[in-house]
Amino acid sequence: MRKYSREDIQRLAKEENVKFIRLQFTDILGTIKNVEIPISQLEKALDNKMMFDGSSIEGFVRIEESDMLLYPDLNTWVVFPWTAEKGKVARLICDIYTPEGKPFEGDPRNNLRRVLDEMKELGFTNFNLGPEPEFFLFKLDEQGEPTLELNDKGGYFDLAPTDLGENCRRDIVLELEEMGFEIEASHHEVAPGQHEIDFKYADALTACDQIQTFKLVVKTIARKHGLHATFMPKPLFGVNGSGMHCNLSLFKNGENTFYDTKGDLELSDTARQFIAGILKHAPNFTAVTNPTVNSYKRLVPGYEAPCYVAWSARNRSPLIRIPASRGLSTRVEVRSVDPAANPYLAMAVLLKAGLDGIKNKLTPPAPVDRNIYVMNKEERIAEGIEDLPATLAQALDQLKQDEVIVSGLGEHILEHFVEAKEIEWDMFRTQVHPWEREQYMSMY
Repeated sequence: MRKYSREDIQRLAKEENVKFIRLQFTDILGTIKNVEIPISQLEKALDNKMMFDGSSIEGFVRIEESDMLLYPDLNTWVVFPWTAEKGKVARLICDIYTPEGKPFEGDPRNNLRRVLDEMKELGFTNFNLGPEPEFFLFKLDEQGEPTLELNDKGGYFDLAPTDLGENCRRDIVLELEEMGFEIEASHHEVAPGQHEIDFKYADALTACDQIQTFKLVVKTIARKHGLHATFMPKPLFGVNGSGMHCNLSLFKNGENTFYDTKGDLELSDTARQFIAGILKHAPNFTAVTNPTVNSYKRLVPGYEAPCYVAWSARNRSPLIRIPASRGLSTRVEVRSVDPAANPYLAMAVLLKAGLDGIKNKLTPPAPVDRNIYVMNKEERIAEGIEDLPATLAQALDQLKQDEVIVSGLGEHILEHFVEAKEIEWDMFRTQVHPWEREQYMSMY
C-alpha cells in the first residue's frame, strides 16, 4: 500500500483534475456511506474538521449526541477512473471520531484497529487477509431495476461465449488495477451467472478497505454493462451460493508464524492453536461472518458451503481448509464467511477467536479428511463435528453467550448489531412467503 502525505494529496488532486472527494466510511451492517465534498473543502477534510450526523447512520448514536467527525486515512486516497468526464471524483476512507477527538467505539474500522492492537501486545506484527469474494450478475430491466434473469449459463472456469460475464469481469479487473489492486485471478464460478475475482493479500485493515472498494467497483462497472451485481449469499435456490473465503496468517517481523518445517503438515504450534480457537468459537461468531437471514440458505449441505465445524488440509467440505502452499504463503482458509459480512467486524471476531486459541494454547481436534456431507449425524457426533447455526436467530443467541467474541465487537457494536439483526429476523419470521402459499393454499 502506498503512503501519502497531506502534500501528496493536495498535489495529486490538482494534477488529476479532481473536483469532488468522497469521504467514505462503513456502518455497523457493512454498508458503505459517504459524505461528498467539493475540492474547495479538501483542506478542511485534511484538518479532520468535517462533521456529519451520526444519528442518521445505522447503529451509530442517538439524536441527542449526533455530531461525529470524519478523520481521513490519507493512505486510502484513490481516484475513481470512471469519473473523468466533468472532473474526477476521489475517495478517502475515514475513521469516525467523537467531537472530543476520541475514536468512536461504534466505528467498525476503529474496532478492528483495537483488536489488532491486542494482537500486537502478543508480539505479532501483522494479521494478513487474502479474501475471495464471489458475486452474481443479473440482467437489468428497462427501468434499470435488477431482474432474476442471469447474464449467462456458464459453469466453473467456463469461457465466452458460455461465460457472457467475461467482458464485464475484464472491465472490473482493469478498473481495479488502475486503482492499485494487484489482481491474481478472475474466473466464472460454479453457478450460472456467478463470478470470482481474487486480489493479493494485505494486512487486515487494508484488505477490509479493499473489500469495500471492490464491492463498489463491481456494482458500478456491472451497471455500465446493463447488469446488476449482487453479493447476496444465496440469491437463487438450487445452485451454489456466494462465499468470501478468508485466507488468514499471522506474521512476526516478516516471518510467517504459521509455518514450521518440522511441524506436522509443516504447520507451527501457533497455527494449530489459531485453528483450535477458530473452531472453538465458530458457532458463536457466525452471526457476524454470516449476518443475514439469507446467509443460512447458503450454509446447507450439497452446495460446497461449509456447515460443519471441522478442519482439513485436503478436504473442501470442512469450515477450515489448509491450502497446500507453505513458507510465507502458509495460511488458514476460513470458508464459512460470506460477502454480506461487514469485513471489519468479521476480521475482528476471527482474529479474537484465533488469538484466544493462541493465548490458551488450545489443541485442535484431528483433521477430517472424509467428505462430511456424506456422513450421517451419528458419524459426525462420533467425530466430534459440531454444526454451525441453522438460522440467524440461533446464531444471535450463540453470539451473545461467547465472552471472547462479544469483546471482539465491543459493547456499543454488539448492542446495536444484535438489535438490528433481531428486527431483521422478526420481519422475516412474521412475513408470509410465496413458498408457504404454494404449499398450503390448496392443501388446507
